[in-house]
Amino acid sequence: RVVAEAAERERHHTCAHTHTHAHTHRERGSMAGAIKYTVVVPAYKESGNLEPLITQVFDALRAAGGMDTATELIVVDDNSRDGSEEIVEELAGRGLPCRILVRTDERGLSSAVMRGFDEAQGDALLCMDADLQHPPAKVAELLQALRDGAEFVIGTRYGEGTSISEDWPVHRRVISATARMMARPLTPLSDPMTGFFGIQKAKYKGAKNVNSIGFKICMELYVKAGIRNHREVPFLFGVRNEGESKLTGAVIVHYLLHLKDLYMFRYPVAFPAVVAVGVLFALYLLWCFLSLLF
Repeated sequence: RVVAEAAERERHHTCAHTHTHAHTHRERGSMAGAIKYTVVVPAYKESGNLEPLITQVFDALRAAGGMDTATELIVVDDNSRDGSEEIVEELAGRGLPCRILVRTDERGLSSAVMRGFDEAQGDALLCMDADLQHPPAKVAELLQALRDGAEFVIGTRYGEGTSISEDWPVHRRVISATARMMARPLTPLSDPMTGFFGIQKAKYKGAKNVNSIGFKICMELYVKAGIRNHREVPFLFGVRNEGESKLTGAVIVHYLLHLKDLYMFRYPVAFPAVVAVGVLFALYLLWCFLSLLF
C-alpha cells in the first residue's frame, strides 16, 4: 500500500511538472508571436551609450500607445569587450526586451545590420546607431510608418522641418552633401546616407545580391529590394556624446566603390557606356595636353 501511494504521488508530481513545462513553452511562444517590431543597433565600443539608448527607446515606445510590449531590441556587437554585453544583459534582467549578439568572426556595420535583421522576430525592421545621434523619440514614428504600409522609411537630416547640430563640423557637412548628390540618380531619398531607417521584413528578404561590406546599408537595401514607396521622418541630428566617429578615408573610398556597384546594378547597360565615354573624354584631354607640350 505504501509503495502504491508513493507511486501515485510520483505520477501526480510528474503530470504537474509536465503541465507547467508545457505552459512555460506556450507562454514563450505567445510572447514571440506578439513581437511586431524589431530595432537593430549595430555597435562597437559603445558601452557608454547603450543604457541611455535602450531605456530611452522603450520609454518613447511606451509613451506611443504601448508599442514597447510589441518591440524587441537587438544589439549586434563586434566583440567590443568593453562591458557592452553585461550592460545589455542587466537591462534584459530588469525586464526590457533586449538582447545582444556578439560577433567574434566578422566585422562591419552593414553585415551587423543584416545579422540583426536575420535574427529579428518582428515584421517591421528598424536600424539606428548606438551613439544617440538618432533620437529615440522618433523610433515610434518610423515604426508606425512601416505599420501603415510604407515599404521603407528613413529618418532624414535634410528637408523641411529638419536641422543639424551647429556643432557638426563643416567638413562633415561638405562630405555629406557631395555624397548625396552623387547618389541622386540611384534613389529619391533625401538622405540616402542615413543609418536611421526601416524596412518591411518581406522586402528585406526579397532583396537581391545585397553587399554586406561597407557602411551605407540603407541605400544598398533601398536599391536592391526594389522599393516602390517610402516615407521620410525629419529629425534633429545631434553630436556624438561617447565613442569615436567611424568616418575615415577608407570609408570614403568604400563608398565610391559601393556607388559604382549600385550604378552597375541599377543601370547594367547604360553605366558601362557612360564609363566608356568618360574614359574616352579623359584620353582626349590627355592628348590635347600632350599636343600642347610637344
